[in-house]
Amino acid sequence: MTSQEAARELLREFPVVDGHNDLPWALREQVRYDLDARDIAADQSAHLHTDIPRLRAGGVGAQYWSVYVRTDSPDPVAATLEQIDCVRQLLTRHPEDLRPALSAADMEAARGEGRIASLMGAEGGHSIANSLGTLRGLYGLGVRYLTLTHNDNVDWADSATDEPKAGGLTAFGREVVREMNRLGMLVDLSHVAATTMRDALDASSAPVIFSHSSARAVCDHPRNVPDDVLERLPANGGMAMVTFVPKFVLQAAVDWTAAADENMRAHGFHHLDTTAEAMKVHRAFEERHPRPVATVATVADHLDHMREVAGVDHLGIGGDYDGTAFTPDGLTDVSGYPNLLAELLDRGWSKADLAKLTWKNAVRVLDAAEDVARGLQATRAPSNATLESLDASAG
Repeated sequence: MTSQEAARELLREFPVVDGHNDLPWALREQVRYDLDARDIAADQSAHLHTDIPRLRAGGVGAQYWSVYVRTDSPDPVAATLEQIDCVRQLLTRHPEDLRPALSAADMEAARGEGRIASLMGAEGGHSIANSLGTLRGLYGLGVRYLTLTHNDNVDWADSATDEPKAGGLTAFGREVVREMNRLGMLVDLSHVAATTMRDALDASSAPVIFSHSSARAVCDHPRNVPDDVLERLPANGGMAMVTFVPKFVLQAAVDWTAAADENMRAHGFHHLDTTAEAMKVHRAFEERHPRPVATVATVADHLDHMREVAGVDHLGIGGDYDGTAFTPDGLTDVSGYPNLLAELLDRGWSKADLAKLTWKNAVRVLDAAEDVARGLQATRAPSNATLESLDASAG
């Protein structure tokens, strides 16, 4: 049996739980949620990284759909609700393939039915507008993780890619983490500054996740996780889900991306813009400056390092498909996960290790967060603290 065949066999029993997919945002940007125009029941490879046939080919058994909105959205709460509505529409349209999931038990039920468990994660604390009531509202609508920041700081937490302001988490930021623990909502530390990572680990009584981040020791980008933070995951019980974005996994791509982003801004586009017009600018820049190409082996290098530092019980996968303009060779879209597993098999990873990477760790972490929440709900009422009260009193 070849490594590729062995990988596919394993995925039939322990499919991939992917921590982050931006399909809802792509559908918003490309067709304003016209799901007939981008029917994911059919091949959408000309427009998207994701559709149901390729999810099936890739061995995906559970997906956290990102309900991301931009930090400069005039009404981020309303926009996040629209993103949640998009996911719900997808679930209604494709019930034979996609199963709503709110818990670890739901994930296992979906696996037993041969459907793809569909969870949601809100990407960026701006989505709650400094309101713990809004945080609870998102949880009630099915959101099961909140990434504390996106690319910009929020009032109560520092981002990895903004100028430090809070020095990590403020008093209100720590209260956000505690309320997430009480709800059973996973604290996602992708995108946050290393100081925020450490503060959140100090504040959290439940396992945390990195929904789509790689190792800073392998590729020195602020979006990646430093070794001292990876070393804390065993005691916390959390997990880091390796991402495939070339500018986060390949150092040469980091430097190239900085130049490409500057070119985008010079042409009047946001550096994350993936519209047709923006991509023309990207392609013209690439013709003049060929981009460094990440590969399956590049991603495997991160997993090898993260395994050495954090241990195999604390790793997962978060590809960030449809949230990036470029992908590695061999991991072009959501059908590529078997290629990564085959590479890891060739490097000596056991099938038991890979079952943890793909499925078991992610289910365990959500189950543990639910268990912590049950205990906290028995002793703690919902918090009605405000940013003004906590952070003003903290000076």
